[in-house]
Amino acid sequence: MQMALARLIRPASVVIVGASAEPHSIGANVYANLKRFGFAGEVHFVSRKGGEFDGRQALASIDDLQPGIDAAVLVTPASFVRESLEACARRGIGGAVVFASGFSEQDAAGAIAQREFAEIAERAGLAVIGPNCIGLVNYANATPLTFEPVELNALSGPGVCVIAQSGAMSGNIRYALQGRGTPVSHSISTGNEAVIAAEDCIELLIDDTSVRLFAVFVEQIRRPQNFLRLCERARAAGKPVVLLHSGRGVRAREAAKTHTGALAGDYATMRCCVERAGVLLVEGLDELFDVCALLARYPRPAAGGLAVLSNSGALRGVGLDLADDIGLSIPPFSAETAATLKAVLPSFATVDNPLDVTAAAMTKPHMFGDSARAVLADPAIGYLLVAAMGGGKPQQMSKWKAVQAELEGAQKPAALCYLGDDYPLNGDFLAEVRASGVPFFRSPERAIRAFGRIAKWSEQQAQHFTPAPTAPALNVDHKGPLAEWRCKKLLSALGVHAPRGRLAKTLKDARTIAAEIGYPVALKAQADTLAHKSDVGGVIIGISNDTQLETAFKLLNANVKSALPGLTLDGALVEKIAPKGGLEMIVGARRDPQWGAVLLIGLGGVWTEALHDARLLPAGAGAAEIAVELQKLKGAALLGPMRGAPARDVEALCELAETIGALMLANPGILEIDLNPVNVYAKGEGALALDAVIAAG
Repeated sequence: MQMALARLIRPASVVIVGASAEPHSIGANVYANLKRFGFAGEVHFVSRKGGEFDGRQALASIDDLQPGIDAAVLVTPASFVRESLEACARRGIGGAVVFASGFSEQDAAGAIAQREFAEIAERAGLAVIGPNCIGLVNYANATPLTFEPVELNALSGPGVCVIAQSGAMSGNIRYALQGRGTPVSHSISTGNEAVIAAEDCIELLIDDTSVRLFAVFVEQIRRPQNFLRLCERARAAGKPVVLLHSGRGVRAREAAKTHTGALAGDYATMRCCVERAGVLLVEGLDELFDVCALLARYPRPAAGGLAVLSNSGALRGVGLDLADDIGLSIPPFSAETAATLKAVLPSFATVDNPLDVTAAAMTKPHMFGDSARAVLADPAIGYLLVAAMGGGKPQQMSKWKAVQAELEGAQKPAALCYLGDDYPLNGDFLAEVRASGVPFFRSPERAIRAFGRIAKWSEQQAQHFTPAPTAPALNVDHKGPLAEWRCKKLLSALGVHAPRGRLAKTLKDARTIAAEIGYPVALKAQADTLAHKSDVGGVIIGISNDTQLETAFKLLNANVKSALPGLTLDGALVEKIAPKGGLEMIVGARRDPQWGAVLLIGLGGVWTEALHDARLLPAGAGAAEIAVELQKLKGAALLGPMRGAPARDVEALCELAETIGALMLANPGILEIDLNPVNVYAKGEGALALDAVIAAG
């Protein structure tokens, strides 16, 4: 299919099917774009009404075409798409763009029709973009296959490849980047993705020299494992993938269903998987525009913190507050840098980061350039933002001239920002800064947030962790949840510690076990289908002697029988009450049907539902990587030492989590594991899984 897709995106010949000579019709717009771009290949027309198009005679049928045309643009109603694609297949056409809507985004009947034509295309090896899309623009090869009126923007070097399931969003991203002077190599609207999905386009264009990075907007990633593999390839090729994926909340996921027929998966799971594959995930359109503008100039990850140069002392506090909020480092300058700056700036200037070059720069704008040069040479600085009050139009130009050489020649990511929001800019200045390729902002907050995203991404790319050791395959010959005693027996063989105890089928068994492990003990009703024991009175704790044990054993069985009359218990789990003083955590894992197995770790017990303070990692993460994620919890300080509480045995917790993740990878039949709470004791004292749930399928 990749060869067919290459013919579609880089065609030497095009046919417009359903063409109309009527001005501003969809077909006329497609042809007007091809003419405007100076498309060098052959253009053919098919129209049931016949007629001439720019002096060329239209054919009545696709079957009348010469064989082997590269690309077909279908300007037809939904009801004619299937037969048109069948004809394209017969004539050996490489691929087709389908504009028509009314398929999976509309209703069940539309979904069936889409699936039927997709099967035809796939059997024939016919690449299809759409339906429900606005097509594509290949600026690198001067080929627009879209009905949206577009202008040719000649590339002077590699640009951003925009891929969006939404047609309007592909245009929005393209316009935003081009408006900032950021080159765009391709703009592809994939629509419902009946045959060709976003990841297919990435695969084709990873090695395309006209592409510097990918800006991707999706509501669903159709083939997640393939997407992850391709993102790894893009990272190795030095071409970042910047992703905006809608659907963080329930309402957004529902909206996606009605827009492209997407069945959105779990956002948090997606996040942990794509970030592990090197994707830079953004959370809004502004971030997408801003990050791409910076990466288009500086696509490689960078190390170090941010330096901010301004002629506003007030911006120092604003910048520091925002950097703290987003976790972006604004480090102090080195002694050598500070000495250089003191020689450049007035004696009353405070040499610190962020740096206020003072109002003296109004009459001596060269101080911006001198300061920028010194700061960029500082080893601790990885990014530079020059955020200045541009002033009047003459001042805007003079400040730009003062800093132009340093910003244009910067080997570290650097950007210019003129404060003042929509205050008019000098046209000559704006033209120069756009042509220079220096990223330009009007909002310092947006610039700092973009630098923050890139700095975090760069840090992730620099991390190399040892994966978890391989876990053994377990014989779990069961479907559905397992009783707690079964779970703990399985986990015990892997070194997962739980309170001492075992299953008692009778009161006599319970007394024997209690005598062995010592009072106080807890009783827990056990059955594979009994997931919520406490809800039916199936958990009794604080049992201190044989008399209390007998009473508790009878009460527990009576409670369960009353609540669930048809349930037969395996017995009761008799366990030693865990020592006090442990910090309750949760360690879990689940198998996403699309993204695969993921590991969860966070605050446990009652805090799990109250605070939702947890981190997700791909299963197979090693203990060192898990330890890094633990420090990102909002409640990370609880791992201590804190307010008299000891430092917790984080090493034991990480080893436990590592084991659970590896277990998921080694046992595809396990769907979910939930250890909650896990009591984590003082350093060196280990961790105990107080409860355990394993579900198999």
